[in-house]
Amino acid sequence: MNIALISASWHADLLGGASGSCKQALAGKAGTEEFSVPGALEIPLFAQTLAKTGRFDAIIAFGLIVDGGIYRHEFVADAVISGMMRVQLDTGVPVFSCVLTPQQFDESEEHIAFFRDHLVVKGAEVGNACLKMLAALESVKG
Repeated sequence: MNIALISASWHADLLGGASGSCKQALAGKAGTEEFSVPGALEIPLFAQTLAKTGRFDAIIAFGLIVDGGIYRHEFVADAVISGMMRVQLDTGVPVFSCVLTPQQFDESEEHIAFFRDHLVVKGAEVGNACLKMLAALESVKG
C-alpha cells in the first residue's frame, strides 16, 4: 500500500508530531509519501490531484485551522472537510482527516503544549483508522 500524507505549512511545528505518529502507525504496513501545501484550504485540490494519479491507496491530510480573528474559521474548516469528502466520493480513494479546528486556540505555552501532545495522539489514530478502512474496503472487493 502507498499512502500520501499532505500537511498544511501553517503550524508545521505542531503538525509534524501528527504526521510523525501517523507514519509510525503505518510503518511496516504501508509506504508513505509526504507533501506540503501552503494552508489547509489548499488540501482538497491537492488531494484530488494525488488521487487522480492512481499512485495512492489512501490520502491523509494534516492541518490546524484556528480563529485568526479576521474571518470565521468555521467556514474554512467546512470548506476543507467538505472538499476532502468530495474528493474521496468522486475518486474512490479514501481521504482521511487530521485537520483539526480547535474552538479556542492561542499561542500561549500551555495551549501549544496541549495541542502538540494532542496532535501526536490524533496522528496515530488517523493512521490506524486508515489501515482499518483499507482492510474493510479490501474485504468487500470480492
